[in-house]
Amino acid sequence: MTISALARAAGVAPSAVRYYESVGVLPEPDRLAGQRRYGPEDVRRLEMIRTAQRAGLALADIRDLLGAGDSDEQLGGRMRELAARRLPTADEQLQRAQTARRWLEAAATCTCVALDGCALLDPQRVLVGSPSKAPPDAVPMSDLDRDTGLRAVP
Repeated sequence: MTISALARAAGVAPSAVRYYESVGVLPEPDRLAGQRRYGPEDVRRLEMIRTAQRAGLALADIRDLLGAGDSDEQLGGRMRELAARRLPTADEQLQRAQTARRWLEAAATCTCVALDGCALLDPQRVLVGSPSKAPPDAVPMSDLDRDTGLRAVP
């Protein structure tokens, strides 16, 4: 199949196929009269790449995972090593997303009439993040602190 047919079958743009080839996550295809030719195994590989990307893996990680092919008996070990390396990053991303959600929940109930008076936007008064990382002199912002983890700094 042509690059257009492969891209359509896998739900990606042809430029993505070319990019994946250039970074080594998709092998260079055979060519017929100068045109790239792909098989069903390439559709499957693109599906695996997209699944791994949705799991948050970088293309370098995906290249390493897929590099040895289906017959590799060490896949489980590579998966465990990759998971051990990437889980801390995923935890950090989750923490940032939870912090953003707490801030947005607090913002949804904001009754401020001016930016200058809004504690949510004042870096001198609000520490956005984990309450455990708040400075010792942080002062709770009444219900806001208890419900969201935001802390005001006097």
